[in-house]
Amino acid sequence: MIYTIIAIFLSVTILIMAITAIYSKSLVVAVISAGAVGLFASVVYLLLAAPDVAMTEAAIGSGLSTIIFFYVINKIRQNNA
Repeated sequence: MIYTIIAIFLSVTILIMAITAIYSKSLVVAVISAGAVGLFASVVYLLLAAPDVAMTEAAIGSGLSTIIFFYVINKIRQNNA
């Protein structure tokens, strides 16, 4: 019962963060929101008894892709300056 409530709360949070990432005017806010979507999705996968998928989503979805996005944003800003 408690896992269901946590999963519903995390799912609503994922939807809110995804909408924030889509409609945000700031690239930094959009990247952080997209990374949070991956992080919360990994917790949901863990609650659904899929630890291998959760670890992959945490490493790639929220970790590596967020770092790559910030790296690219930094490179774009350096080239424009």
